[in-house]
Amino acid sequence: MLKKSAKFALGQVVKHRVHPFRGVVFDIDPTFDNTDEWYEAIPEDIRPVKDQPYYHLLAENEASYYVAYVSEQNLLPDDSGDPVDHPEVAEMFGELQDGKYDLGGSLH
Repeated sequence: MLKKSAKFALGQVVKHRVHPFRGVVFDIDPTFDNTDEWYEAIPEDIRPVKDQPYYHLLAENEASYYVAYVSEQNLLPDDSGDPVDHPEVAEMFGELQDGKYDLGGSLH
């Protein structure tokens, strides 16, 4: 099996290609590593392939903060330069510079 390298990095701010949310990458799976139930809940016509990197995000939208699990094909870099206000960002990461948080938060 061909190993793909991740397009996005830990600490990088990204946005969803379709849905109105953005977040910070805090973990990366080289291929899909979630439950079959989670995968099957995605409508088949938009279900991403499993053989690609999947990203764990500290995500936010206009209404709430949450953790998202998103395929690489559904993410784009967020070039807004705006910080992500998710409350756990400050615990995991340091300063935001050029669209990426330093990996120097209080947990490191």
